[in-house]
Amino acid sequence: MKKFKILDQETIKQINKKNIIQLLYNKSQITKQEIAKELHISIPTVISNVNELIEEGYLDEAGVAESTGGRKPIIVRFLPDARYSFGVCITPSKIRIALINLNLEIIKEDEFKLSEDIESIDTIMDKIKECVDELVNGFNIPKDKIIGVGFSLPGTVNEEELLLVNAPNLKLNNIDFKKYEKLYNYKFFIENEANAAAYAETFLNPDKVIKNLVFVSITEGIGAGVMINDNLYKGNNKRAGEFGHMTIVKDGKQCNCGKKGCFELYASEKALINKYNEGFNVKDKNLKEFFRLTKADEKAKEILYSYIDYLAEGIKNIILITDPEEIIIGGKIAYYEEYFKELLMKKVFEKNSFYTKEECQLSFSKLKENASILGASLMTMQEIFFTSKKII
Repeated sequence: MKKFKILDQETIKQINKKNIIQLLYNKSQITKQEIAKELHISIPTVISNVNELIEEGYLDEAGVAESTGGRKPIIVRFLPDARYSFGVCITPSKIRIALINLNLEIIKEDEFKLSEDIESIDTIMDKIKECVDELVNGFNIPKDKIIGVGFSLPGTVNEEELLLVNAPNLKLNNIDFKKYEKLYNYKFFIENEANAAAYAETFLNPDKVIKNLVFVSITEGIGAGVMINDNLYKGNNKRAGEFGHMTIVKDGKQCNCGKKGCFELYASEKALINKYNEGFNVKDKNLKEFFRLTKADEKAKEILYSYIDYLAEGIKNIILITDPEEIIIGGKIAYYEEYFKELLMKKVFEKNSFYTKEECQLSFSKLKENASILGASLMTMQEIFFTSKKII
């Protein structure tokens, strides 16, 4: 017989407070009576919790609404600038640092490039700290209003130990972020970049409830974040989602991870840029000109078709392994979906006996390259919005 956990009054109170904040986040402003109706809690409970949230600075009262009979209802408003956090996205080519409010809006961001030979992690963290301090001072933000700093990292992460276990494309492993947390004097949160992006995609699409999805992050490499029943799936050793390193070509190209023929060597943004540069004898790090060429140039079309073949094979494998409701493709490549979406769909959903496009949707991220940095910031806000970490 299943045992049900009995919730104490304090836990129920915390659940109610977080539900109220989430509701106000989505609605921006709403009356206390509407809060009670939406969340199925009593008016006295709403008043008690709202008063606490006002005292903590998350909400305020914003006048009264029209009366439908009796006393005019008081409007409660969400204050997105009550707290801030930082999202930091570290990639092999550059670092982005963004100041973000509770509405998951980027207030201001900074970035700096990394050299071909990856600088020491100490140097990188010192530069990030400089950017963080400049943004805090530039906006005159009291330090107690900074929730923390969330890092989006391209590799295997133990978020509980603040440990970057292995990042082949950064040539880093076993990096302990705890020592840097002390240096910054802000609470740290770290997560794999594809996991962070999947987290953001789920939370920032409240009108589209997707319980099971895979976010495929296509950048210098390829990573995947897997959401199962609205929870981020990390796996037994926190290595779930490393689809970029599944073998797509037996005895193929040598990968930084030590294996050969990895998916990301053929279907990442970097792989496509390399093929374009080789084929046209250029040194262009941007795909805009390449996709323009695919409209008429046969060589560009041939490169794109070959790329789509590899990308489609990897996505088909991911669908067979995870059976998701939706696959979301993110990264800079998502800006160019109009050039290849139709062909990719055709190849992914070619006749097979396992799945159809009605059973698994394939879409492109609306957050584009901001998905992982917003997800990193959202990780710092878990205690405000959620009763649990939503990680399994």
